Amino acid sequence: MSEDTGKMGLSDSSISPGNLDDDVSPGVGAVVTFEGRVRAQNDGRAVIRLHYDAYRGMAEDVLKDIQRRTREAFAVSSVRLIHRVGTLSVGETAVVVSVSAAHRSDAFDAARFAIEAVKAELPVWKQEEYQDGTRVWLGGKPAENGSGA
Repeated sequence: MSEDTGKMGLSDSSISPGNLDDDVSPGVGAVVTFEGRVRAQNDGRAVIRLHYDAYRGMAEDVLKDIQRRTREAFAVSSVRLIHRVGTLSVGETAVVVSVSAAHRSDAFDAARFAIEAVKAELPVWKQEEYQDGTRVWLGGKPAENGSGA
């Protein structure tokens, strides 16, 4: 299958998941889209917004690598990966994975593989801001020297 060349990367503006699942080639019988949103509660605390920061060059390389590995591991037609950066309010979309394939099982399996890889590997850091005014940086993949691949 040919390599995906677009619809992958970091976005400073809102993400429209519907714009990612436009692979309408005749062989596509399934499109699975995962949309991760900012939720109002985390560990019992009221969240009012998140701020995502990224090591941009490395993050783009990591997303390309996840896209490549997903395409190699599963019989898919396309893999689209977008992660927001900047400040997001509750309910906004933070990450989207969209996978198209001939069969639903391949699309579901590939989408799960891709989102788990994004969560584990992408050098993006999240700061939660709570209703009481406090802010906390949570998790994130440590930035390492090199290509990040």
